[in-house]
Amino acid sequence: MLSLDLEPQASIIGNIGIYSYGTAMLAYAMLVILAFITRRTTPMGMPLLAASSLTTLWASAVTLSLLLTEPKFELVRLTEAARNAAWLFVLFKFIGQRIQGTDHILTTSRWVLWFFACTAIIFCFLFGAVPLAEDIPILSSAARKASFSIWLAVSILGLLLLEQLFRNSNEHELWACKHLCVGLGLFFTYDFFMYAQALLFQQLDKEVWQARGFATTMAAILIATSLSRWEHDKSPDYVTSDDEPGGLYLSRHVAFHSLTLMAAGIYLITMALAAYFISYLGGTWGGVFQIVFLCGAGMILAVLLFSGRIRARMRVWLSKNFFSYKYDYRLEWLEFTRILASENMDVPENITRAVANLAQSPAGILWSLGDEGRFDLDANWQMPAPQNAMELSPIAGWLRENEWIIDIDEWKLEPDLYGNLRMPRELAEIPGAWLVIPLIFGERLQGMLLLRRADQARDLNWEDRDLLKVAGKQAAIHLAQHQADQALAQSRQFEAFNRLSAYVIHDLKNILAQLSLVVANAQKHKQNPDFIDDMVDTVSNTVNRMNSLMAQLREGNMPQKPGAFSVKQLLTAVVKDSEHRLPSPKLEVECDKATLECDRERLHSVFEHLIQNAQEATDDSGYVTVRVKGTEGAALIEIEDNGVGMNEQFLRKRLFRPFDSTKGLTGMGIGVFESRDFVRSLGGDIEVTSKPGEGTLFKVNIPCSARTPEATAKASLEENLS
Repeated sequence: MLSLDLEPQASIIGNIGIYSYGTAMLAYAMLVILAFITRRTTPMGMPLLAASSLTTLWASAVTLSLLLTEPKFELVRLTEAARNAAWLFVLFKFIGQRIQGTDHILTTSRWVLWFFACTAIIFCFLFGAVPLAEDIPILSSAARKASFSIWLAVSILGLLLLEQLFRNSNEHELWACKHLCVGLGLFFTYDFFMYAQALLFQQLDKEVWQARGFATTMAAILIATSLSRWEHDKSPDYVTSDDEPGGLYLSRHVAFHSLTLMAAGIYLITMALAAYFISYLGGTWGGVFQIVFLCGAGMILAVLLFSGRIRARMRVWLSKNFFSYKYDYRLEWLEFTRILASENMDVPENITRAVANLAQSPAGILWSLGDEGRFDLDANWQMPAPQNAMELSPIAGWLRENEWIIDIDEWKLEPDLYGNLRMPRELAEIPGAWLVIPLIFGERLQGMLLLRRADQARDLNWEDRDLLKVAGKQAAIHLAQHQADQALAQSRQFEAFNRLSAYVIHDLKNILAQLSLVVANAQKHKQNPDFIDDMVDTVSNTVNRMNSLMAQLREGNMPQKPGAFSVKQLLTAVVKDSEHRLPSPKLEVECDKATLECDRERLHSVFEHLIQNAQEATDDSGYVTVRVKGTEGAALIEIEDNGVGMNEQFLRKRLFRPFDSTKGLTGMGIGVFESRDFVRSLGGDIEVTSKPGEGTLFKVNIPCSARTPEATAKASLEENLS
């Protein structure tokens, strides 16, 4: 049956098989002794002892057959079948132990009956039906193929079981059993190779069969290593519990498409096709075809190995379908939700902390979508805020379009991976900058989160990116809800303010009536003409201003009065109106040619308010300096003082927030907010830098081409008329 020309004892010295299988016999005899000693401290001690004993018996039977004049092939096959059955039983028992707590059949005792029943059927077929069929010339070839196919199927089953054992073992269990898996893997892989070749060529290869004993001996060394580790590790932690799930599981999508089975099928198909074509061509063409075939296979292999995209996709595909997930998603999501819903009412900071925790990052900065598509700094958790304003529009557009996490280190090394990404230089140069995570809400980029690299640097894989992308979308929903709540709160504040305005108008109306009566009586009963004239002028002016205020409150907006004017003249007037308060402001003009076209009175009020705030924050002995500068097509006005200053948190969260004032009952908290709103409507902006105890610097940047909507319409009409 084995189809080998085994030489009997006449040439013992030259028979390599005797030394090969004799070595295996001695190795497994020692393994039996070790298994007997450790049978009480190792899991599956008795099955391992039985399997080792039957393997020793098999190696002894082969060695004895080689020493006899007529080899006992039936004895060799019988002991080999018993050996394989024993090791398969060990693997089934181990897997059943790993998946305790499930409803799998291997966790019950029913599978043992099925196992022995199937084993008995195979034994009857191998040692009953096959020998009978071999005696019939017509069925001889089919019987030989059936026999080799069964041995081949047993080796494939062993490899499948080893794969399942490996994947269903946690880290602690792998420490002890990985050598057993490698040893039995060598054991069954060698059998698979030998019987696959025998199935194709209808006989066993003599050299491969003789070397089998040495390969089996190597497996014994590895199995002994596992036994030794179990002996030194007497803790019962090798049983997987529900609280500590096994480290590795197969994906449900490929549960019936094991990697080993696929590899075996591809191997067999490739060998069959190669053998068929070589046999078909024959003669000298057979060697030529072999060379061409090897060259073609080598070329394809080289292409696969050197193709980064193919390797990356294969790596992701194998990781997703054949390896366990890196994260316990239930625990990660519970922790993520807990941080988002923590007692800290600073929602942007909670979002930064929650996402940073997933990436094991110690700090982060969050920019959120603000008015007119701007991205404003919303939170900087354990990380200093950037000193200079950054133009984030290019990177925002790229993130919105690609919805991809940017690894800044990877971008610096391989910018081609990110296509047409234009990274702001200021952002890339932030110390420790690592990841830029998009916060996508629907089709809108709600925010951008920059994380700082941890002290222990690590690379992102597909699972890290998927987790952070999903967390970013969840955080975007949270951020959008927070911004909607803020907008609703401001809307309600404005509604309350408008309601209050009605009461103010009523009070002003009463005051206006009283002042009008005073003016009327004063004109009739004046005693000191000079004094009375001055009083009348003052009161009349007050009446006019109150009437104007009432009209504005009734209309709900400020009437626009656009016109062209010099920035120098405007600020000269503002500084003069503010000189009655200390410290008196000083005007420094570096550019006297800047002109604007907008509502002069409203801009006058903006600068008057900013200067007044600087005076109120500065001692009488301090200074307030107003500078007029010019840039390319824009007017830059700086208002600097050396007053009490403001901290970073106040600048970011309170300075431009309406109805938030530090002046108590004397302030309404809408001056700076309204000032920035008007400047932005002109296409400009206000930037503030300040430090407690050192003073504050306001920078008002307005394009010289800035026009109000009314001025734009007027200019367009004049152009059409001309």
